[in-house]
Amino acid sequence: MSIAIIGAGICGLYLASKLSKRGFEVTVFEKNKEIGKTACSGLFSQRIFDFIPHLKEGTGFGIEGQDLTENQIEYTLLHFPKKTIRIDFSKKFFVMKHYLLDRSVASLAKKSGVKIVLNTKVDSIPKGFDKIIGCDGATSQVRKILKLKEPKFRLGILGFVFKKDFSHFVETWPTEHGFLWKIPRGNEVEYGIIEKADRAKKIFDEFLIKENIAIKNIDSALIPQGLIIPHNVNITLCGDSVGLTKPWSGGGVIWGLIAADILLKNFPDFLEYKKELKRFFVPRIAFSRIATTLAYFFGFKGHYFLPKKIKIESDFLF
Repeated sequence: MSIAIIGAGICGLYLASKLSKRGFEVTVFEKNKEIGKTACSGLFSQRIFDFIPHLKEGTGFGIEGQDLTENQIEYTLLHFPKKTIRIDFSKKFFVMKHYLLDRSVASLAKKSGVKIVLNTKVDSIPKGFDKIIGCDGATSQVRKILKLKEPKFRLGILGFVFKKDFSHFVETWPTEHGFLWKIPRGNEVEYGIIEKADRAKKIFDEFLIKENIAIKNIDSALIPQGLIIPHNVNITLCGDSVGLTKPWSGGGVIWGLIAADILLKNFPDFLEYKKELKRFFVPRIAFSRIATTLAYFFGFKGHYFLPKKIKIESDFLF
């Protein structure tokens, strides 16, 4: 069986590596000249090591053996106007350079026999393949070709201050439809925002001016939210192409890799994959949206009812 995967992000490369190891002929098409996502904070829970064991603690980090971890995060300070809440995580978060993680997984995929074709934009469904998997991100061309509805989008913007900070906590400031953040990355500090596209830059600029922060290397990306998956026996989607990101944070890597494992479990039955994906994620997405809405409501209008400290599961709210 021959398989085409559109998009050489971490989900596409992870799927390619696993499927190639099963003996399938796998080709990955990537529109960019190089592999590696840059507009991403690269804040991953400890669960990342479950999917990519060669990264684990001490040996085999990344391509050419480099350590991808820049810092470790143990909790977040959530700054509402009149109350700050400390959120502890059941699993540590690791700050990594996303583009190096992608390239590391690409190296694994190549070693398992995957063919990666760079600088190739796919405008139509590739011919000569038995199965097609769209892993081509928030603005998925495969999703457009299949004439599926578009997910809701928010805009993420980030930039950096080049000073050392090895603090083990992240700071966030809620906005109406998202939040601002500060992430200590060890040798630099990252500031960013996730918000509605027409509001994000204005709110971010006002925050930076108020705090007297000058950032460099600014980048941005659309962040999808939804669960959009085709009813098709030969073509499916995974990761950001599905709009599979956390309602509260916009993070999508771990959720995307979980979806990838569900796909691998059911492969080559794409319809069964769709059923199990919905069974797993629909209740979690619904609960997360409700919990986030309530937290924001009380944070802005009834802070007395919120605790000063809570603990949550790193990648899920239940």
